[in-house]
Amino acid sequence: MTADPLLYSERWRVRNHELDSNGHVNNSVYLAWAEEIATRHAEAAGYGREWSRERGGVWVIHRTEITFHRPAVYNDVVEVAVEVELIKGARGIRRTRITRAEDDELLAELWTEWAWVRLTDGRPMRVPAELVELAAPATARTTALREVSRR
Repeated sequence: MTADPLLYSERWRVRNHELDSNGHVNNSVYLAWAEEIATRHAEAAGYGREWSRERGGVWVIHRTEITFHRPAVYNDVVEVAVEVELIKGARGIRRTRITRAEDDELLAELWTEWAWVRLTDGRPMRVPAELVELAAPATARTTALREVSRR
Protein backbone atom coordinates (compact mmCIF):
# COMPACT_ATOMS: atom_id res chain seq x y z
CA MET A 1 0.00 0.00 0.00
CA THR A 2 1.29 3.46 -0.84
CA ALA A 3 1.29 6.47 1.45
CA ASP A 4 -1.14 9.38 1.25
CA PRO A 5 0.25 11.58 -1.56
CA LEU A 6 -0.52 14.82 0.31
CA LEU A 7 0.30 14.06 3.96
CA TYR A 8 3.15 12.09 5.48
CA SER A 9 5.13 11.87 8.71
CA GLU A 10 7.91 9.88 10.32
CA ARG A 11 9.67 9.91 13.66
CA TRP A 12 13.36 9.75 14.30
CA ARG A 13 15.80 10.34 17.13
CA VAL A 14 18.12 13.36 17.25
CA ARG A 15 21.72 12.25 16.76
CA ASN A 16 24.84 13.80 18.27
CA HIS A 17 26.29 15.03 14.96
CA GLU A 18 23.12 17.13 14.37
CA LEU A 19 23.88 19.38 17.37
CA ASP A 20 25.51 22.80 17.45
CA SER A 21 27.91 24.09 20.09
CA ASN A 22 24.94 24.93 22.36
CA GLY A 23 23.74 21.33 22.39
CA HIS A 24 20.72 22.14 20.21
CA VAL A 25 19.90 20.78 16.78
CA ASN A 26 21.79 22.99 14.33
CA ASN A 27 19.50 25.31 12.34
CA SER A 28 20.64 23.84 9.02
CA VAL A 29 19.51 20.39 10.14
CA TYR A 30 15.87 21.45 10.09
CA LEU A 31 16.14 22.20 6.37
CA ALA A 32 17.87 18.86 5.81
CA TRP A 33 15.03 17.13 7.67
CA ALA A 34 12.43 18.91 5.49
CA GLU A 35 14.23 17.72 2.37
CA GLU A 36 14.59 14.20 3.78
CA ILE A 37 10.90 13.90 4.68
CA ALA A 38 9.88 15.23 1.25
CA THR A 39 12.05 12.57 -0.41
CA ARG A 40 10.74 9.79 1.82
CA HIS A 41 7.17 10.99 1.25
CA ALA A 42 7.56 10.98 -2.54
CA GLU A 43 9.04 7.48 -2.50
CA ALA A 44 6.37 6.12 -0.13
CA ALA A 45 3.55 7.64 -2.23
CA GLY A 46 4.95 6.29 -5.51
CA TYR A 47 6.20 9.61 -6.90
CA GLY A 48 9.89 9.29 -6.11
CA ARG A 49 13.09 9.30 -8.12
CA GLU A 50 12.16 6.63 -10.63
CA TRP A 51 8.73 8.13 -11.31
CA SER A 52 10.31 11.58 -11.72
CA ARG A 53 13.06 10.37 -14.05
CA GLU A 54 10.53 8.59 -16.24
CA ARG A 55 8.85 11.96 -16.71
CA GLY A 56 12.12 13.80 -17.35
CA GLY A 57 12.02 15.99 -14.25
CA VAL A 58 13.08 16.36 -10.66
CA TRP A 59 12.10 18.54 -7.70
CA VAL A 60 14.65 21.03 -6.33
CA ILE A 61 14.25 23.49 -3.46
CA HIS A 62 13.78 27.01 -4.77
CA ARG A 63 13.01 28.87 -1.54
CA THR A 64 12.31 28.11 2.08
CA GLU A 65 11.27 29.91 5.24
CA ILE A 66 11.94 28.46 8.67
CA THR A 67 10.33 29.54 11.92
CA PHE A 68 12.09 28.19 14.99
CA HIS A 69 9.97 27.77 18.11
CA ARG A 70 11.92 25.54 20.52
CA PRO A 71 15.22 23.69 20.28
CA ALA A 72 15.50 19.95 19.86
CA VAL A 73 18.31 18.29 21.80
CA TYR A 74 20.23 15.05 21.75
CA ASN A 75 18.09 11.93 21.99
CA ASP A 76 14.76 13.75 21.49
CA VAL A 77 12.40 11.81 19.28
CA VAL A 78 10.99 14.22 16.72
CA GLU A 79 8.01 13.81 14.44
CA VAL A 80 8.59 15.37 11.05
CA ALA A 81 5.31 15.85 9.19
CA VAL A 82 4.92 17.22 5.69
CA GLU A 83 1.84 18.41 3.84
CA VAL A 84 1.59 19.31 0.17
CA GLU A 85 -0.15 22.69 -0.03
CA LEU A 86 0.06 23.50 -3.73
CA ILE A 87 1.19 22.11 -7.05
CA LYS A 88 0.76 24.46 -9.98
CA GLY A 89 2.73 25.33 -13.08
CA ALA A 90 6.37 24.47 -12.38
CA ARG A 91 6.19 24.68 -8.61
CA GLY A 92 5.07 22.90 -5.51
CA ILE A 93 4.73 24.07 -1.93
CA ARG A 94 5.12 21.87 1.11
CA ARG A 95 4.72 22.76 4.78
CA THR A 96 6.78 20.80 7.27
CA ARG A 97 6.10 20.75 11.01
CA ILE A 98 8.66 19.35 13.40
CA THR A 99 7.42 18.47 16.87
CA ARG A 100 8.89 16.69 19.86
CA ALA A 101 7.03 13.36 19.91
CA GLU A 102 6.99 13.06 23.71
CA ASP A 103 4.85 16.16 24.32
CA ASP A 104 3.87 17.34 20.80
CA GLU A 105 5.77 20.61 21.40
CA LEU A 106 6.19 22.52 18.13
CA LEU A 107 9.91 22.93 17.44
CA ALA A 108 9.99 24.35 13.93
CA GLU A 109 7.84 25.02 10.88
CA LEU A 110 9.15 25.19 7.35
CA TRP A 111 7.48 26.51 4.24
CA THR A 112 9.32 25.23 1.18
CA GLU A 113 8.78 26.13 -2.45
CA TRP A 114 10.02 23.50 -4.87
CA ALA A 115 10.66 23.88 -8.59
CA TRP A 116 10.04 21.02 -11.04
CA VAL A 117 12.98 21.13 -13.46
CA ARG A 118 13.97 19.20 -16.58
CA LEU A 119 16.69 16.66 -16.04
CA THR A 120 18.39 17.54 -19.33
CA ASP A 121 19.04 21.21 -18.66
CA GLY A 122 17.77 22.13 -15.17
CA ARG A 123 15.19 24.55 -16.55
CA PRO A 124 11.75 24.81 -14.92
CA MET A 125 8.95 22.93 -16.64
CA ARG A 126 5.30 22.18 -15.89
CA VAL A 127 4.66 19.57 -13.22
CA PRO A 128 3.15 16.39 -14.69
CA ALA A 129 -0.65 16.67 -14.90
CA GLU A 130 -1.07 13.59 -12.69
CA LEU A 131 0.43 15.43 -9.71
CA VAL A 132 -1.38 18.68 -10.45
CA GLU A 133 -4.72 16.82 -10.47
CA LEU A 134 -3.83 14.86 -7.34
CA ALA A 135 -3.05 18.06 -5.44
CA ALA A 136 -5.96 20.08 -6.87
CA PRO A 137 -7.98 20.13 -3.59
CA ALA A 138 -4.94 21.26 -1.58
CA THR A 139 -4.04 23.85 -4.23
CA ALA A 140 -7.60 25.23 -4.21
CA ARG A 141 -7.59 25.44 -0.40
CA THR A 142 -4.20 27.20 -0.32
CA THR A 143 -5.20 29.64 -3.07
CA ALA A 144 -8.46 30.48 -1.28
CA LEU A 145 -6.64 31.09 2.01
CA ARG A 146 -4.20 33.42 0.27
CA GLU A 147 -7.05 35.39 -1.30
CA VAL A 148 -8.70 35.83 2.10
CA SER A 149 -5.43 36.99 3.71
CA ARG A 150 -4.88 39.59 0.96
CA ARG A 151 -8.15 41.32 1.80
